[in-house]
Amino acid sequence: MSVDTATVKKVASLARIAISDADAERLVPELNNILGWIEQLGEVDTTGVAPMTAVIPNHLRLRDDVVTDGNVRDAVLANAPVAEHGFFAVPKVIE
Repeated sequence: MSVDTATVKKVASLARIAISDADAERLVPELNNILGWIEQLGEVDTTGVAPMTAVIPNHLRLRDDVVTDGNVRDAVLANAPVAEHGFFAVPKVIE
């Protein structure tokens, strides 16, 4: 696939980027080089290579999901200026 000036201008308009004719001409060979590198990557044999999300192995350090200090709604609502039906009551914002 190759890119021409019209394609560069179309992509720039879709991205809502103002671009001059000189800039569009300058970007044509750069974008063609990038597409060439992508085609080279497509030719690499990756059979037997497992997909990975990172180059180094990352392990999440997760804590145990343990309930602590639950059922303290009454103690929390004791600090509220106004509480109704087990919830914080606030003034109406929309008129």
